[in-house]
Amino acid sequence: MAAIPSQQILDSLNWRYATKVFDPAKKISSADWNALEESLILTPSSFGLQPWEFVLVENPSIREQLVKFSWNQRQVADASHLLVIAIRTDIDAKWVDHFVSRVEEIRGDQGAFTGYRDMMAGFVSNLDEDGVKQWAKLQTYIALGQFMTCAALMEIDACPMEGFVADQYDEILGFKDKNLTTAVLCPAGYRSDEDKYAHLPKVRFPKDQMISRI
Repeated sequence: MAAIPSQQILDSLNWRYATKVFDPAKKISSADWNALEESLILTPSSFGLQPWEFVLVENPSIREQLVKFSWNQRQVADASHLLVIAIRTDIDAKWVDHFVSRVEEIRGDQGAFTGYRDMMAGFVSNLDEDGVKQWAKLQTYIALGQFMTCAALMEIDACPMEGFVADQYDEILGFKDKNLTTAVLCPAGYRSDEDKYAHLPKVRFPKDQMISRI
């Protein structure tokens, strides 16, 4: 497998921005979207526990409903695809066992992961409900970053969003009966020619202020 040239990566990251206006007429191809879905599945997570579910909201009327609860940001309705990253609210010893079963299914060695299982179960049992949610939500940003980087490399626009009312999203998307709660959004598609933010220079602090060496 050939490595992606470093300059190509930097060019893609400089091209990327938080898209404010999507072109509703431009759609991500099935092949490209499938690659982005696979990138989500390949996201690393703490212990490998994957405490999330990736929800693609395809219904146009539901997406229109969500605009009101997204600070009236039209990206959630106008983008080609709307990705909602939800966290599981039932991460406990049973979920750990579910994960260990999957490890044994893929790698074999039945019973070889008992010690690892006990360590993970001990970790989640030592957290209260809010602690589990906070830990799980932090994991979703790893998935978000991976998704956005892969999208940029494919010249697909994206807009990470925390400006939404989680309870209303959970209600509209039926998450409350699925042990899920909304963590972060990422509409994806293609920028509109009318998006004035597309060509603005990035504003970042200088490298020598942000990176230190010890």
